[in-house]
Amino acid sequence: MSLWEFLLGQRSEVLGLALEHLFLVGISTGIAILIGVPLGIALTRWPRLSKPVLGFANIMQTVPSLALFGFLIPLNIYLFHVRILGGIGARTAIVALVLYALLPIIRNTFTGISGVDPAIREAGRAMGMTNRQLLFQVEIPLSLGVIIAGVRVATVISVGTATIAAAIDAGGLGRYIFRGLRMNDNTLILAGAVPAAFMALAADLLLGWMEKIFKTGVGGRLRKFGAWASLLLALGAVLWLSITMLYPSKIEQRVAVGSKDFTEQIIVGEILAQVIEAKSGLRAQRRFDLGGNLAHEALVAGEIDVYVEYTGTALTAILKQAGLGDPAEVYRRVKREYASRFAVEWTEPLGFNNTFAILVRGEDARRLKLKTITDAARYASKWRAGFGQDFMSRPDGYAGFARAYGLKFMELREMDLSLTYRALVDRQVDLIAGNSTDGLIARHDLVQLDDDRRYFPPYDAAPLARRETLERYPEIRNALKMLGGLISVAEMRELNYQVDGERRPVPEVAREFLRKKGLAGDA
Repeated sequence: MSLWEFLLGQRSEVLGLALEHLFLVGISTGIAILIGVPLGIALTRWPRLSKPVLGFANIMQTVPSLALFGFLIPLNIYLFHVRILGGIGARTAIVALVLYALLPIIRNTFTGISGVDPAIREAGRAMGMTNRQLLFQVEIPLSLGVIIAGVRVATVISVGTATIAAAIDAGGLGRYIFRGLRMNDNTLILAGAVPAAFMALAADLLLGWMEKIFKTGVGGRLRKFGAWASLLLALGAVLWLSITMLYPSKIEQRVAVGSKDFTEQIIVGEILAQVIEAKSGLRAQRRFDLGGNLAHEALVAGEIDVYVEYTGTALTAILKQAGLGDPAEVYRRVKREYASRFAVEWTEPLGFNNTFAILVRGEDARRLKLKTITDAARYASKWRAGFGQDFMSRPDGYAGFARAYGLKFMELREMDLSLTYRALVDRQVDLIAGNSTDGLIARHDLVQLDDDRRYFPPYDAAPLARRETLERYPEIRNALKMLGGLISVAEMRELNYQVDGERRPVPEVAREFLRKKGLAGDA
C-alpha cells in the first residue's frame, strides 16, 4: 500500500492524530509564550538574572525528551487535592514541550528588547512616557519581529518533539512513527513523519510571514489579531487545565490497561482490555506504547491499573537482583517483592516465556551449521552485532551475555530494537538480540540460536495489577484468572506474525484469539 492510499484509507484516524498533535503543539507553545515573554521582559529589567534563567532553559533543551518524560511521570504535585503534574498522557507531554520551547522565546524577547536603540528610549522618556508606556508603545512593537522569530523556532521544535510524546500515551502523529518502526513498515513511518513535516513547514511559513510584516513595521490590524489570538490561546490553555482538574473522575471510573512499546505488548494489552470489558462489565481505557520502563512507573504512580510484565525483566531490570534459572522461584520472588514495595499483585502467568532470542539469518545458520550461541561465538570476531538500547543497558543484557560466551565482535552497533531486525535482514549486522516470540523471526527467515549456557533467566509473561484497583473492582481479578496459561509460545509468535507479517489490526487479532478460546464478549 502506498502512502497516499494509506492516508486516504485511514483519513479519519490520520486526522484525529494530526489534531492531537496540533493540540499538543498549540497548547504548549501558547503556555511557553505566556511564560517566556514576560520572563524575557523581566530579564531586561534585571540583567543579572539573565545568565541563570537562560542557563536553565539551555539545560532543559539538552535533556533527552524520553528521559524528561520519564522524570516527570513519577512526580506527584497536587493543587487542592488534584494532581496537576506527573503521570502519563497529554498533561506531562505539554509540560515537557513547554520546557523545550522556553529557550528561544525567552532569549529572543530579551535580545529584542535589549536591542532597542537607547536614543529611542530617551526620546520616549523626554516625551513624558512612563516605563509601562515605553514598554508597550515603544519597546515591544519595535522588538515584535524578533520575538515572533523566537516563537517560530519554538513552534517548529515543538512539532518535532511532540512525535516522541506518543511514547507516554499523549497521542499525536508519533503513534504512526512508533508503529512503523516496530513493524518495519515504511508506509506507517511516513504516515506520521510527512504530516508532521508539513505541519512544521506550515507553522514556519506562517510565523515567518508575520515576522517579516512586523519587522517592516506594517500591519496594525495584524497586531490586534495577534493580541486576540494570544488571548484566545491563553483562554484555551486555562480551559483545558480546568477540565483536567475539575473532571478527573471521568478517567478514574475506567480501568486503565497499559503496555510497553512493541507488538507483543500491544496484543496482550488488547487481550487484557477485551477480557476485562467482557467479563467484568467495566470500561477499559487503553494506554499503550509506553517506552522503556514507563509502564512500570505509570503503574506505580497510579496512571494505569494493569499491564503485562515479564518475570526476568522484573527481577533484574526493576528489582535490580541477580538472575535465577528456576522459573517458579523467579515468579515467587517478584510476586513477593512487588507486593511489599509497590502494592502491586502478580496474577497467573499467561503461559509463554518470551526470552531474549539471539538471532542470525537463516541462510547463515544453514551454511555455517549454527545451532547454539557457542557455535556462533567462533565467528564473533568477524561479525557485526546489533542490539537494542534496552539489551545494552540491562543487568541481564549485553555485558553479562558477552562474558558468559566470551564474545568480542568486530563491530557493535546500538539502535532501537525494531531497527535491529531491518539491519539484520539488510546485512548491516550479522547477529541481533530479539524476542523469542517475535513474528518477524518467521517473516524474515531468521534462526534463533539455543542459549546452551543458560545465561538468560526465565521471562514468563503475567498481568500485573494495582492492589487498590483489585480491591475496588474484585471482578478484574476473576477476569485475569481466566487468562492463566492461555497463550503458548507458538500461539504468541503466531499472534505477533499476524500483526507484523500480515498487517492485521491488533483489536481484530485479539478478538479472534479470544473467540477461539471462548473468552470473547460475543462468545
